[in-house]
Amino acid sequence: MSVSTPKLLPSSGKKSIHDIFHPLSCEEAALTPPSPELQITSSTGDKDFSLPNGTPVDTSSPASSSSLLNRLQLDDDLDGETRDLFVTVDDPKKHLSTMETYITYRVTTKTTRTEFDLPEYSVRRRYQDFDWLRNKLEDTQPTHIIPPLPEKFVVKGVVDRFSEEFVETRRKALDKFLKRIADHPVLSFNDNFNVFLSAKDLNSYKKQGMALLSKMGESVKYVTGGYKLRSRPLEFAAMGDYLDMFTQKLGTIDRIAQRIIKEQAEYLVELREYGPLYSNWASAEGELREPLEGVSSCLANCSTALEELTEDMSEEFLPVFREYVLYIESMKNVLKKRDQVQAEYEAKLEAVAFRKEERPCVPTDVEKCQDRVECFNADLKADWDRWQNNKRQDFRLLLTGMADRNIQYYEKCLAAWESVIPLLQDKPDGKGEMPS
Repeated sequence: MSVSTPKLLPSSGKKSIHDIFHPLSCEEAALTPPSPELQITSSTGDKDFSLPNGTPVDTSSPASSSSLLNRLQLDDDLDGETRDLFVTVDDPKKHLSTMETYITYRVTTKTTRTEFDLPEYSVRRRYQDFDWLRNKLEDTQPTHIIPPLPEKFVVKGVVDRFSEEFVETRRKALDKFLKRIADHPVLSFNDNFNVFLSAKDLNSYKKQGMALLSKMGESVKYVTGGYKLRSRPLEFAAMGDYLDMFTQKLGTIDRIAQRIIKEQAEYLVELREYGPLYSNWASAEGELREPLEGVSSCLANCSTALEELTEDMSEEFLPVFREYVLYIESMKNVLKKRDQVQAEYEAKLEAVAFRKEERPCVPTDVEKCQDRVECFNADLKADWDRWQNNKRQDFRLLLTGMADRNIQYYEKCLAAWESVIPLLQDKPDGKGEMPS
């Protein structure tokens, strides 16, 4: 009697992701290197483009400084009808005790999902509660990209963590964190997320520790580092290369933006000292008094406009870059986990190939390991597509807002200086004749 030689499974690490369909993928197009998604390009010649949701956008010069920004209303308005879970973070409050001082935030949830007992919840959470949630999501959903939290101790440019500016910056980041989870078709159904949104007392759930880990989470969490990946598949190698390039670009932009903000702040100090000089001068003049006071008022208006622009850059522009820098770290961690699982699979597959005895089938543990690789590949690709869509959407809105604010700034400065022109023009004397 002869026993047939078992047919070894191919390494799924080498399997093209084109062949893997995932129902959560935002795009049907496969990720093939090089891809337009893996390149940062600038096409100033393009006059017509559309948002990811298909809404056309006219990039021609807007009739007013804010009209383009008003046209760029993205997913909150356009996709609201398809959502069934809405989460907001607001109302920060400072708490004082003998042991510590901390800030809590109100987390409000409105939903029609049957997984929730009530249609609306309102709970208070502190930063460490958000951190607990993120750790739980990483443990139980290791194949997915978990949105980042704002840095715990340091926010660049801010010293006092209880200052109004720091608290508001953190509130916006925490709100974005929960919204990204709520919009995710897998993470939003995680039991820990449900508990975070609905439980009045979160401490009892925190004490459960590892009890809520899923089987998938355990299998990936305890993968040892003894397996070495031969080579990362092209699809995921392209992802890693893109993330490295994107990190470098964001870092350069952040450094330059920080320098611009610093120079604007220094210029603002000089401008505030400059205006009053004309006002003081005007008090000693006769005919020049009105023009000099006009220049002083003009400089004051320009100072206010510059202050608003600098605040917008610090509070709206830079935090988006910081979030995406942290997002990249999260994505790289998922890529490393995927590599570990693939390396384990390849090692087990190789062990089967070198066994002397023939077996009628491939061992079950190898098949299970292959399933984990397939799951990682599909989930990571789906999250990558979703992240790219969010990135395009976020940066399109961000850059449009930045352009709009700069237009408003220069319009205010232009209007201020134009108001001075009539004061500087020659006026007819009392006889109706212009002075010579």
